[in-house]
Amino acid sequence: MAVASKERVRDTKPVNPRIKSFKEFFKRLRKNKSALIGFYVLAFLLLVSIFGAIDANYNLLGVNSNATSLTEKLEGPSAAHWFGTDHLGRDIFFRILHGMYITLGVGFAATFMGAIVGVPLGIIAGYYGGWLDTIIMRVMDVLLAFPGILLALAIVSVLGGSTINVTIAIAIGSLPQFARIVRGSTLTTKKLEYVDAIRALGARDGKIIFQHILPNIMSPIIVNTTLFIASAILSAAGLSFLGLGVQPPTPEWGAMLNDGRNYMYQAGHITFFPGMMIVIVVLAFNLFGDGLRDAIDPKQKN
Repeated sequence: MAVASKERVRDTKPVNPRIKSFKEFFKRLRKNKSALIGFYVLAFLLLVSIFGAIDANYNLLGVNSNATSLTEKLEGPSAAHWFGTDHLGRDIFFRILHGMYITLGVGFAATFMGAIVGVPLGIIAGYYGGWLDTIIMRVMDVLLAFPGILLALAIVSVLGGSTINVTIAIAIGSLPQFARIVRGSTLTTKKLEYVDAIRALGARDGKIIFQHILPNIMSPIIVNTTLFIASAILSAAGLSFLGLGVQPPTPEWGAMLNDGRNYMYQAGHITFFPGMMIVIVVLAFNLFGDGLRDAIDPKQKN
């Protein structure tokens, strides 16, 4: 009888609502087939990029030591060189593998830097309002007045072409997007009754912001971060293609497109494979980001 009573108590134990919400979130996410495809593709590419980063077949210039002979230049895809070779005889497959962590690294780093600065600015503007809101949002409006690629071009032109400068330029361009989204979410959240109750109990602004407002606005931040990584990768590739981003011989995908544009008709595989990888990565991030948005949105709940 004692064992039965214990089992009965265990069966009637209430479920943590946070755990339940996580289960419902993953259940909705699993129903989105396109989001799962995007997730699996990204997981695979992230694993591949790790191996590309530690690939011992590359020297410091990012050139495959197994395919540096000029006698093998402009060869098409074959068993020896899966994606063919470029105009210098370098294996395109291994250069794409090695450049994957560079391209993904720039996208993640730029997005992370933009979120680190943009999220606090948006929270401050939305929570305090007044002259702080006016100054911060007018600065964001000035940044929004410039098309993203032109703003990045201007910043890189001043700072110079390098991986770090490209990352900084793209991060600056992402500030208005993060700040505006976070500001709008903060304005909505701070008007809720529980925030007024916490403030009436004497809680300080820092505690209200970090313990109550920020956790409740993480959903749009996560979705926006996922979607912006795709835009950051496109911007980085565009800058490198124009010669203002990652400099050769570093095998960044945009720089590889720039290297092969003079051989498009003679050896189209030089530009096809880097371009195909950019399309796959950007599409995967967009599919996964859309799936996250649908899963997190309460309106999608059955």
